[in-house]
Amino acid sequence: MKRFARLFSSLALTLLLATGALTISGCATPAPTGKARVVMQVSDADPARWNLALNNARNVQNDLGADRVQIEIVAYGPGLGMLKAQALIANRVEDAARSGIRLIACENTMTVQKIEREDMHPAISYVPAGVVQLIRRQQEGWAYIRP
Repeated sequence: MKRFARLFSSLALTLLLATGALTISGCATPAPTGKARVVMQVSDADPARWNLALNNARNVQNDLGADRVQIEIVAYGPGLGMLKAQALIANRVEDAARSGIRLIACENTMTVQKIEREDMHPAISYVPAGVVQLIRRQQEGWAYIRP
């Protein structure tokens, strides 16, 4: 019986130390920023898909309050064309940027499609890789939406 008690105590101590090590090593959930954070993906060349994404973003701002939410829309692949200066939805891109929505173009896609920054809407931002941006935001706790 003493042997069982010693073994149990040893296992309990090991478990306690392992749990403490995980917490100390940074595996705990990051503290919330106080703002809701949403990242959206648009990788389709369909203007209806872009309008849906922009409508979703506006609705989130209306429901939560524009000052209480951070929104990014990441475009890559065929969806990148909608962030061009002459795109069908250029006026909506401008309105979204003015309202605080960050519209982001993938530079990898720009390189492959031979698109220059001069071709793009002046209100947008850039990241080296759109997919990586989506991964990072999800790791940071951002809600992910693909309209």
